[in-house]
Amino acid sequence: MTECCGGSDPLDEIRCRLRVAPVPGLPGLLLYCAHPGSGLGQIAGGGASPYWAYPWAGGLALARYLADHPSAVAGSRVVDLGSGSGLVAIAAAKAGARAVLAADVDRHAVAAIGLNAALNGVAVATCRADLTDGPPPDADIVLAGDVFYAAEVAAKTGAYLAHCAAAGLAVFVGDPGRAYLPIERLSRCAEYDVSDFGDGRSTTRAAVYRLDRLPA
Repeated sequence: MTECCGGSDPLDEIRCRLRVAPVPGLPGLLLYCAHPGSGLGQIAGGGASPYWAYPWAGGLALARYLADHPSAVAGSRVVDLGSGSGLVAIAAAKAGARAVLAADVDRHAVAAIGLNAALNGVAVATCRADLTDGPPPDADIVLAGDVFYAAEVAAKTGAYLAHCAAAGLAVFVGDPGRAYLPIERLSRCAEYDVSDFGDGRSTTRAAVYRLDRLPA
């Protein structure tokens, strides 16, 4: 197992424990990713789940959609909600978004986003906060990759995304069909075969959706 060389500083821990690896299906895009010797359970005393150390299926699908359809975000102000590794935010920046804000509540995620953005030569602003506690952001587009994995998170995030759509923001969701996905409110844009949780040995089907705005 890798011996951590940086104490409790998130930047040092990520550089020490994770490896830079290419992202499947996204040529030229790199991320710091976990590997069998990472010892992720020792980071932050084994607290919050290190979801930022792997590409999730929904995020991979959404990132690939932006690579295939850069006009979806080009020239726009974009917020990546629950950004994790920053994969979707980086894909938006590479697609030509005018400004990208990646938001997450985990300090290791925020550190990972900065490191991963630098790896890919793009500018991504970060915000360590739960945006779902506030109003829709000052932006044009909200991106949400894999945010419907648990009931409580899904309920809160789904309500927030609905407020964003009602305020006139475009909302795109990437998801592999998690149990709490509000499919009745979504319009399918594209589908991709992707891996999940960094498992490159198998694939799952994940889709990209646009959240429909309810009639006035």
